[in-house]
Amino acid sequence: MNHRRAAGFTLLEVLLATALLAAGLAVGYASLRAATSAVARSEASAERNERIRAVSTFLRRRIGGARGMVYQLDPATGASRRFVGDARQMQFVADLPDYLGRGGPYLHLLATDGRTLTVDFRRVQGGRILEPRQPRPPEPLARDLTRVEFAYRTLGMDGQPGPWLPAWTEAHALPLQVRVRIADAQGPWPDLVVALPLAGSFGTRMGG
Repeated sequence: MNHRRAAGFTLLEVLLATALLAAGLAVGYASLRAATSAVARSEASAERNERIRAVSTFLRRRIGGARGMVYQLDPATGASRRFVGDARQMQFVADLPDYLGRGGPYLHLLATDGRTLTVDFRRVQGGRILEPRQPRPPEPLARDLTRVEFAYRTLGMDGQPGPWLPAWTEAHALPLQVRVRIADAQGPWPDLVVALPLAGSFGTRMGG
């Protein structure tokens, strides 16, 4: 007489099925976590690239639009000031961005403490700076940076671009180019080198 096997699963079969299920869930969770991390990294990278693009475009337009207009006279020598800059700040006159008002010549003050890059605007008229009735703090362009550095250069006596300088001391003239170096926690941004079209009209030469 044949004995039929009792219905159901043995303990070994149940343990094996449980182990396989746990392994499958672990693989699925790991895959989901990896996919989520990849999406988050992609979004963060896209956001950073957009931030770099926006800040670089703003700086290129503002610095490249320097007009060479006198905004102040040196109180000690009476010399004209058209462009002043060092590694952490620069001042020059350019048209006010359209989104801020009716335009016109405004002193642009770009400055950094190494972690934040800011810009401030002051109206210029008759060779002097008009202080606003209601002063407001500078507008931040980028925060959480690890490095911001400005450099300047002009033509050498041989007619070739000279070395990069940490400060621009020829305040009566415009530099040929301005370089902006920025870095954040993810690494350095692409160097921004801006040519000033009016440098030939208000220029100087190394050694001249």
